[in-house]
Amino acid sequence: MKKIVIIDYGLGNLRSVQKGLEHAGAEVLISKDPADIETADGLILPGVGAFSDAMKNIVPFLGSIHDYVASGKPVLGICLGMQMLMTRSEEGGLTEGLDLVPGNVVKFPRSELKVPQMGWNSLTIEQDHPFYEGVSNGAFVYFVHSYYVDTDASHTLASCDYGIDFAASVVNS
Repeated sequence: MKKIVIIDYGLGNLRSVQKGLEHAGAEVLISKDPADIETADGLILPGVGAFSDAMKNIVPFLGSIHDYVASGKPVLGICLGMQMLMTRSEEGGLTEGLDLVPGNVVKFPRSELKVPQMGWNSLTIEQDHPFYEGVSNGAFVYFVHSYYVDTDASHTLASCDYGIDFAASVVNS
């Protein structure tokens, strides 16, 4: 059984992620201890909240996260957690991210569309990747966000259109 560590840095949807993973058969540990990261087969950064707060809270984990990534093991960022993987964000003032995937988190431009984007949107799968095994191109996913990831096409696994095309999921392999 794979052991998944969910980092508890004070912001996030920890229990819902935990329950989903356990339902899929994973052993799950929600942890506030950076030392637990090295024992993981997979690492998850969940998140709901402000980028600048998240980056302040993640500081005790930085060395362990970068060591873990250097070992070649997978990291999944969900929502704000995915944004944290990027180089920097405009949210809350220009704030440096983990810089694990090159790109920036930027505010949706003013348009006739409401911001934040709240609702279902269809995915365009851009790259063949195990993450999307069993997911059809055009599948609908739910979004609640005012900022989006702007990255190179080589790092975009799937995209969505909300007035502009944006990366809905990213990879750095």
